[in-house]
Amino acid sequence: MNIYPQLIIDALHTVRYPGTGKDIIEAGMLEDDIRISGLHVSFSLIFDRPTDPFLKSLVKASEAAIHAYVSKDITVEINTKTRSAATVPDASPSGSSFPFARLGNIIAVSSGKGGVGKSTVAANLAIGLARLGHRVGLLDCDIFGPSMPKMFGVEDARPYSEEIDGKTMIVPIDKYGVKMLSIGFFVDPATPTLWRGGMASNALKQLIGEAAWGDLDYFILDTPPGTSDIHLTLVQTLPITGAVIVSTPQQVALADARKGINMYRNDKVNVPILGLVENMAWFTPAELPDNRYYIFGRDGAKQLAEEMQVPLLAQIPLVQSVCESGDAGTPAVLNPDSVSGQYYLQLAARVVTQTDRRNAEQAATRIVATH
Repeated sequence: MNIYPQLIIDALHTVRYPGTGKDIIEAGMLEDDIRISGLHVSFSLIFDRPTDPFLKSLVKASEAAIHAYVSKDITVEINTKTRSAATVPDASPSGSSFPFARLGNIIAVSSGKGGVGKSTVAANLAIGLARLGHRVGLLDCDIFGPSMPKMFGVEDARPYSEEIDGKTMIVPIDKYGVKMLSIGFFVDPATPTLWRGGMASNALKQLIGEAAWGDLDYFILDTPPGTSDIHLTLVQTLPITGAVIVSTPQQVALADARKGINMYRNDKVNVPILGLVENMAWFTPAELPDNRYYIFGRDGAKQLAEEMQVPLLAQIPLVQSVCESGDAGTPAVLNPDSVSGQYYLQLAARVVTQTDRRNAEQAATRIVATH
């Protein structure tokens, strides 16, 4: 079989960039470097930034298009390049040199009240995204009750600093494919953190702006429950791509979840809601796997999602092993054969889908002004 460049170009005309709806040839994303050697084809795709949320899906779609329209026997090698930095808009706030664009999609995992399993969802979501092949960072933003060190089994870890480009930067702990930082690494876990709001906010800004996060696809923020100074600091520091709200089916939890949604939807904040997660949706005992007991009510978060017109990302059951695995530092998603592991992997995939859709349909989030 004779393979020539036009065959490859014609196949790539069928691949569309979700952000604009144009095919990747029309969008000028194909580099002029197609190389063909027998049944081996290589070329480069050009993106505006290395953390483009559609990068991985477009690479896979391009390979699939060549196999579908040219030959399934072709070996495809696709490289990715970034346009000149001069053509990429600066996402950093005025006066700041920290390249927020390198953090990729910034996702806030929030809950209206404590005790609904928000941190468990955040930990499993971060690891799930990493398991799907994404570069993931996780920041434990709960200054007064950090839980991520225990959930990741790294309570004794102590992040170190190193000189990077003339700056002293904190190096995050790397576990399960996730780069993670928490104030819990820097304080005595047996001593309460008695800080005023300004001190907590400054500590959080340091963990964001003075850490060597590198290039990420997703930066997950495990926010404190409720609405607080910390939330205000986050929206004034980072252009948050979207929020994931966690609630149980209980009416008291749903009332607070509604407040959380309205906080992000506030005209001054304007952070899109990616969806709602109903945690502890039902209880299924191990000895009766087909039974469901709705301990906290039934479909409460599902109904709230319909009322607030946001997607329902997942209904996750109450399973004893989820608690045990979190306490042991081995989150449930690490076992994809378990029921809980499957739920969390599905949640991660749906967050990717909703994030892609949000990026295609809505403008980038702006950092909230401090005055």
